[in-house]
Amino acid sequence: MRTRLLLAFLAAGLAAVASAKTYAIDLFQPAMFGNMELAPGHYNVEVDGQKAIVRNGKVQGEAPIKMEEAQTKYLRTSVVLLNSGGQMHIEEIHVGGSKMKLVFTE
Repeated sequence: MRTRLLLAFLAAGLAAVASAKTYAIDLFQPAMFGNMELAPGHYNVEVDGQKAIVRNGKVQGEAPIKMEEAQTKYLRTSVVLLNSGGQMHIEEIHVGGSKMKLVFTE
């Protein structure tokens, strides 16, 4: 009985981990991710429900997002930046090989 219960919890935990998607992005200039400024570099963005978590070895920050579908498939993953008051903000991430884009709502 305990073994079955343990296996059920392990399976549920693996399903939760598998549901989160991770995408790699590169920033070539400083940019705001939610309310946190990211330095230029390579980052992994993990999507968990309606939030995106950015990591560069460790958790850097998180921001609310919504996922939208574009008309055509994106050839490569790209970041759309918006210049607001002289500061760059991540507005969207287009996911390469799919029609999906992550739109930052904050």
